[in-house]
Amino acid sequence: MSENLEKSEEIRIESVCRRSKRDTSSTSFVDTVNLSDCDHCTRFPNRWSRLRYVIREPAAEFLGTMIFVIFGTGVNCQVFLSIDPNVEAVPRGTFLSLNLAWAAGVALGVWVSGGISGGHINPAVTFSLAVFRGFPWKKVPIYVLAQLLGAFCGAGIVYANYFHAIDIVEGGPSIRTINGSGDLFATYAASFLTPISCFFSEFLGSAILIIGVLCVTDKNNGPPPQGLVPLALFIVVLGIGASLGMNTSYSLNPARDLGPRLFTAAAGYGRAVFTYRNQYWLWCTILGPVTGMLFGAFTYDTLVFEGSESIINKPDTRTREHHLHTCPGQRGKLPAGIESA
Repeated sequence: MSENLEKSEEIRIESVCRRSKRDTSSTSFVDTVNLSDCDHCTRFPNRWSRLRYVIREPAAEFLGTMIFVIFGTGVNCQVFLSIDPNVEAVPRGTFLSLNLAWAAGVALGVWVSGGISGGHINPAVTFSLAVFRGFPWKKVPIYVLAQLLGAFCGAGIVYANYFHAIDIVEGGPSIRTINGSGDLFATYAASFLTPISCFFSEFLGSAILIIGVLCVTDKNNGPPPQGLVPLALFIVVLGIGASLGMNTSYSLNPARDLGPRLFTAAAGYGRAVFTYRNQYWLWCTILGPVTGMLFGAFTYDTLVFEGSESIINKPDTRTREHHLHTCPGQRGKLPAGIESA
């Protein structure tokens, strides 16, 4: 990949220099051009810039997801750890501040990565866009991996920032429990909920989230200016958290839950983070958001979206045949998918 980029760049530089030679009397311009003074001559001033170009999409997803998780798990720690009088004399936050910080994390994460990778920062969003918006399937695995790594690192950074307070709340540096501090990183459902209620809570919130995402990016449905899409998503996430966040702490994002869950398992919280409620992490915080977003995207495209990129709006056989007979440019050609009469 890097060799191809390098060859392509050399050809482009040489072409630019040839054009410049025609306007100068110098015969050695190609050898003496100062690329540092010529912004249009090269996109890759050094080796790192070439590598960055290759990895920038997953790198943007990694950074955006990491920032999102830092904001979210950070506010969880600040609000709940400060309740202990041995940590702070006065609690440092409320349920409103929880929702505001999570929404701000989503907005900033999308702002950081949106112009490069699309700002998915959520495997369920990536999967839904692959199904309903033609996002390349070959990019899905690397996006998901980058999101998981970003969430893992984000949780680790927050843990490093608050581990002294965690030691006080837990009762010592060698004590780590889910109820003590583990639930500040990964999500765990309220004890009064049945498994079906847990799943439905994640399913519902995720469906609403993807409808919001598709709405604010639908050019035929009054979208906000491109730079204000993160602000619109801030409002969506804030609304979901304020109205539907109590039951399961509204994960709505497999990476947001699984990344920190993996970190807590590595940090000494043990196997309980996975065995909780018979693999709650799998059937609720992964399958719930994925199925919820698929349902939400299907609903939005069925009722509202008119773009041709959706599988809901693909032309049927009758439409293709009608187009074949009415479009002069298509006469004499067989309908798509038919190779022989």
